[in-house]
Amino acid sequence: MRFSISLLLFVMAGLVVAFAPLPVPAIAPQERTFQIDARQFAYSPSELKVNEGDTVTIQLISTDVVHGIYVDDYDISVEADPGQSATLTFVADKPGSFRFRCNVTCGAMHPFMIGKLTVGTNNWLYRSIGLAVLAVLGVTVSRKQET
Repeated sequence: MRFSISLLLFVMAGLVVAFAPLPVPAIAPQERTFQIDARQFAYSPSELKVNEGDTVTIQLISTDVVHGIYVDDYDISVEADPGQSATLTFVADKPGSFRFRCNVTCGAMHPFMIGKLTVGTNNWLYRSIGLAVLAVLGVTVSRKQET
């Protein structure tokens, strides 16, 4: 009987850790500017991290052929000619991870020219740490009850 109550309490605590909103302080929106160099067949940098509500400006610089950048789910794009730059500005108002990719056919490996835009914090890291601590506590308590 004691074991099933302890198990039920740990399961309920696990559900709270996994699904309850985290008390993360709100971060004031900022203006973020990134310079992305595009060359066959990569972006540098290929990962951008911003907070929700930030105004994001991407300056795309093409180093070899015509390249573009299209941000999935935001439906925005820009193209840059060789040796030129183009600017794209938007508000990151959708939390999550989004792919950005070249929207101008630039060669044989064009489909693999992708990058990632992350909007918001990585809450799953904190949740997984909490679940791991809870699992260790559960194993410890269950072993003490067996003895």
